[in-house]
Amino acid sequence: MGDLGRWLTIAGVLLIAIGLLLQWGALSWIGRLPGDVRIERPGFSFYFPVTSMLVVSALISAAVYLIRRFF
Repeated sequence: MGDLGRWLTIAGVLLIAIGLLLQWGALSWIGRLPGDVRIERPGFSFYFPVTSMLVVSALISAAVYLIRRFF
């Protein structure tokens, strides 16, 4: 059970850090990259951040790779 508590604490700290970055505008590029689909019409809006999610996925994959390689 000790490992679960540690992982939950790490996840909480990461979520707080991401929240602060979003609040301060450091991650304002998310959702505004070329390739993100945005359709806005009267009474209807559709948003699908394709490119932003690919970039986020690549960053997370690189971070996990580096963590697994060095630890």
